[in-house]
Amino acid sequence: MALKSFKPTSPALRFLTVADFSGLSTKRPEKALTTKIKSHGGRNNQGRVTARFKGGGHKRLYREIDFTPRKDGIPGTVAALEYDPNRSAHIALIHYADGEKRYIIAASETKVGDVIMSGHEIEIKPANTLPLTDIPVGTTVYNVEMKPGKGAQLARAAGCFVRLMAKEGKYAILRMPSNEMRKVLLECRAQVGQVSNTENENISIGKAGRSRHLGIKPHVRGSVMNPCDHPHGGGEGRCPVGRPSPVSPWGTPAKGYKTRSKKNSSNKYIVSHRNKKS
Repeated sequence: MALKSFKPTSPALRFLTVADFSGLSTKRPEKALTTKIKSHGGRNNQGRVTARFKGGGHKRLYREIDFTPRKDGIPGTVAALEYDPNRSAHIALIHYADGEKRYIIAASETKVGDVIMSGHEIEIKPANTLPLTDIPVGTTVYNVEMKPGKGAQLARAAGCFVRLMAKEGKYAILRMPSNEMRKVLLECRAQVGQVSNTENENISIGKAGRSRHLGIKPHVRGSVMNPCDHPHGGGEGRCPVGRPSPVSPWGTPAKGYKTRSKKNSSNKYIVSHRNKKS
């Protein structure tokens, strides 16, 4: 899907680009598959801000997505391709032969009228869902499960895909978008193809107001604060950080700080790290 740019009739329009939604449906979302969500402004259940610079933004309805379709043997027809404000990818409304309707993450090749399937030993075509054991080596997939039956967790953002590199024993070896090589059980399911809206990474926000529409508030740099407000603050004019590495306002390292739990780590499934240290 292409991007649209504008004549620079104002400074805000000079670098602004937006997605061309001409290929998407103009209908309202399926009412039975939507729920209201409340904006919490980055606050937790105690009312404390745990994610700074979040708040405001346009109201949204949440679309309930079937991340790993398991309606085996029942064909579904793509009734509409729709915009989803809660994610970068586009979604497809599927009408199944048994009368049920569901939303799925659309593949980049998905078009209205396409018939999709899920299950074992079905055709290898975009948006079809199969276990990794039935997918040929070298195929690009998305919406990949990490645990059988849990639902897709890998490669769900716009333009993402995972390549099936090999099959060893009961595991499939996948090359992630970060070039990490990871093992996943062959019983896990994935959809064939690449996530839709591949041009999303090239969109230029263009103006500050557009970030506010997305619920992103202005981010104040620590280096322009006073030393009582941030470890980077103070000094005459623009000053370096003044310590070995950048930190948060509370002293937590901002770069190179490992947060993965050793107790429940999935490192044993990583064949090759993205930083080439195996």
